Amino acid sequence: MTRPVKRITSKDVARAAGVSQTTVSFVLNNRAGHAIPEETQRRVLEAARRLDYRPHASARSLAAGRSDIVLLSVPDLPIGSGISRFIEQLAAALAGHSLTLVTHLAGAHGRPLPDVCASVGASAVVGFTSFDTDTVQALYRAGADVVLPSDTDESSAMLPIGRLQAEHLISRGHRCLGYALPEHPGMLPMAEQRLRGVADACADAGIDPPVVASTSLEVPAAAEAVARWKRESVTGVCAFNDDTALAVLAGMREHSLTAPTDIAVIGVDDNPTAPLADPPLTTVAFDLREAAHRRAVALVAALSGETPSHAEAPLNARFVQRSST
Repeated sequence: MTRPVKRITSKDVARAAGVSQTTVSFVLNNRAGHAIPEETQRRVLEAARRLDYRPHASARSLAAGRSDIVLLSVPDLPIGSGISRFIEQLAAALAGHSLTLVTHLAGAHGRPLPDVCASVGASAVVGFTSFDTDTVQALYRAGADVVLPSDTDESSAMLPIGRLQAEHLISRGHRCLGYALPEHPGMLPMAEQRLRGVADACADAGIDPPVVASTSLEVPAAAEAVARWKRESVTGVCAFNDDTALAVLAGMREHSLTAPTDIAVIGVDDNPTAPLADPPLTTVAFDLREAAHRRAVALVAALSGETPSHAEAPLNARFVQRSST
């Protein structure tokens, strides 16, 4: 069995370049205030490249005054396409600032967030939702320099989404709307905010509030919700997200109903499966790349001791028209 190669250290780089470890540290960490000759810098960088040297996390943290780890707390709810894509975009945006994203899935049986923060040595902790005061203080005690809650206030971010859905259906002549509420309790706070946006749009249009029905992603539950909407003469349904909207379409097929002829359906997120639905699903999309970029910029600013700007906090939602409406 081949013996594993030992870890390359700064001492190895110093020996290969013919300089001191202190010089290696100054060059590799780009420390200001030290006039290292260009030829010496070249030798150090070439030796590091040739040896495939990677600074140890603790040494890198000591040199920088903090670690490069950002811990993202993901709430205990189904991880759909929208959340997955946002995490990917956030990881890419942070990498552009030499920061590494680590995710923690919250749950009843998982490790407490402050314990995870201490274990990975995170300099910053980000949440999809706001943290309570005790958690924030525990995170700071665990070593975090920055603790940021969700990117936007839920009421300001979620209300326009529901309003956009409802206004689209109303503009197409629908006067009795339904709302498909997800059954998962972790999604309810966000769903209820979107529902308020739908209700506000109905009130502004002078029509009755939406008929609310909960559904899981199981066909029988969706079919039961559809049956209620038909009894209430609902002709257009705003779904919490695309997954819920797809369940509604499946429930409609159980009653031999079609969209948009019998009930028009609109979702949220523009998941990759949305255009593959039968019929293709009308939805509301977000610029996840821009949202992730804003989040990364706010984190970098906070780590630099600046106050993050929330001037552009509201999500840039756009309407995607397909044939389900």
